[in-house]
Amino acid sequence: MAARFALWLAVLPLTGLAACTTLAPIPGTPEYAAAQVSRGYDCGLRVDRAGVLAKLPREERPRFLAASSGFAVRAYKAPRSCDAGERMRVQQELSTLVRR
Repeated sequence: MAARFALWLAVLPLTGLAACTTLAPIPGTPEYAAAQVSRGYDCGLRVDRAGVLAKLPREERPRFLAASSGFAVRAYKAPRSCDAGERMRVQQELSTLVRR
């Protein structure tokens, strides 16, 4: 019993570190598309969310919608601004997503 408790105490800080490090979505995934759509809204861009969704394969659409709703919740707490460079990059990425 004491060994389990000691192991638990050793693992606990590691799980805290894992929670602090988040990975950005991988380009080409529905989660990445959702992140770009969310960032487009944050940057004040005109976003064709339905167009992005329509270009995704049918089996990936639920993942996009789930990620999109998660980003929407976090967006309320995020700063809603971006500089000109980021705005241009997000705009280009969004146009690529609609064309793919």
